[in-house]
Amino acid sequence: MQTETRLFYIDNLRVALTILVIAHHVGQAYGPTGGYWPVQEAARAALLGPFFTVNRSFFMSLFFMISGYFMVAAYEHGGPGAFIRSRLTRLGVPFLVYAAIMIPLRIFMFGEHITRWNDLINAQHLWYIQHLLLFSLGYAAWRWIRRNKPAAQKAGARLPGTLAILAFAVVLAAASALVRLWSPIDRWMNLLGFFRVAFADVPRDLGFFIIGAVAFPRAWFTRYPARSGYVWLGVGVGAAALWYAYSLWLHALVPLGATAMGIVYPLWEAILCCGMCIGLVVLFRETLNSQGRLGRLLAANQYAAYVWHPLLIVPLQLAILGMQSPPFHESRAVT
Repeated sequence: MQTETRLFYIDNLRVALTILVIAHHVGQAYGPTGGYWPVQEAARAALLGPFFTVNRSFFMSLFFMISGYFMVAAYEHGGPGAFIRSRLTRLGVPFLVYAAIMIPLRIFMFGEHITRWNDLINAQHLWYIQHLLLFSLGYAAWRWIRRNKPAAQKAGARLPGTLAILAFAVVLAAASALVRLWSPIDRWMNLLGFFRVAFADVPRDLGFFIIGAVAFPRAWFTRYPARSGYVWLGVGVGAAALWYAYSLWLHALVPLGATAMGIVYPLWEAILCCGMCIGLVVLFRETLNSQGRLGRLLAANQYAAYVWHPLLIVPLQLAILGMQSPPFHESRAVT
């Protein structure tokens, strides 16, 4: 397998994504979010609507792709037993601790009325950890079925071309559109009373997790051409800018009905996600592949910040909820 060299650009990318997650959650109290957040300001900032939509279209999938990439290395390094133990410890324990802490907070701080047993355990944003644990255990089961045959090193394998990436985007868009006929975006369920899932996003997140696992033995992160990566970054940024323009202004001139939006939106989302996931990996690899003291500190605490940040920002939001400083103006944007 690949030599175990620290990829500083991945550390830095994880830090940037965690900051984006925190910014997303901070903004949910003040913008037209489709998801749940315990603090809701009466006035809504229209500018935050496309910010939420663009973020949710790629940033968690990029987390899953990175996790899938390094999951293969973790499995090869420690074997199935050590791999499963480390996943249960690193992912399962924080989920259980956070969920236990949230039960009294939800009742006494947020005023929730928990009337059903399957609403008792709700780790909220740690759904990502739950899904990552399930995907990782699924990978371990697949390796066991293959009798733990090592993942073949294919560092010289052909890199995915433009047509292959576009084909993946189309398949991903079709799968997402079909799932959303049954379970639309932001419809969350607590399966078995504890497993939090929004099925509308599962095809995208699982798809990029698999891409990450496939990419590791082929060294796609380190070998993908910088020029092509920047082109895909431009595609992602362009798709994001298009949604900002449509959401804030153009939707009044070019309204899309439910049927058209059900086709156009998943394709836009898939192309944006491909562009941003490929482009950001290449951008950070080419420009941010070093780490100073601050970078090491942020990287070492990135996971903890992701897990625990709501316990800091929600009390702050509650404390300033009554202040007479509404965000921008009331929202009229498409979300």
